[in-house]
Amino acid sequence: MTDDARHNAKMKRIKAVRDKIQSTKTREGGLLIVHTGNGKGKSTAAFGMVARCLGWGMKVGIVQFVKGTWETGERNFFARFPDTCLYRTMGEGFTWETQDRARDVAAARAGWEMACALMDDASIQFLLLDELNIALRYDQLPIADVVDRLRSRRSDLHIAVTGRHAKPELIEIADLVTEMTLVKHPYQAGMKAQRGVDY
Repeated sequence: MTDDARHNAKMKRIKAVRDKIQSTKTREGGLLIVHTGNGKGKSTAAFGMVARCLGWGMKVGIVQFVKGTWETGERNFFARFPDTCLYRTMGEGFTWETQDRARDVAAARAGWEMACALMDDASIQFLLLDELNIALRYDQLPIADVVDRLRSRRSDLHIAVTGRHAKPELIEIADLVTEMTLVKHPYQAGMKAQRGVDY
């Protein structure tokens, strides 16, 4: 038997197994997705899902906690879709920049109110809660209330939550959790954040 024939036979066997597995996957519905970990790419991956949803003609909502009003490529890009992408920047900056816990808590609460309003909007099919994990980590929002609200969301609504240090309670109720692992970062070599790569 030639290498090509062996490869072809192997791929047929793999396809048969994969097809059998796929036939058992029958459920549909909204997923709760969590991107966490110390590695880069949590928000980047979630914004990729936003782009994918827009490509399918789905209406999306984005609530950015923490990051503040600094200009980013993603905000510039998604502003081009005002009818199908509701982009709400609710944070006022990282905690070491604001240095004001009361202000941070107020911003997180306003962001969560916006998130809840978008969850209640039946036209929204995908909701990104960018850096919600950071607000939860610093106890700017009560985790029990957030978990209850996410658990009781509409059954057809996909929600992605990003940020380091996802709380165990959130991980427990999530359908998909990805932990980004830091292997190497240019910041460690003295590189500052790069436009188009980092923001």
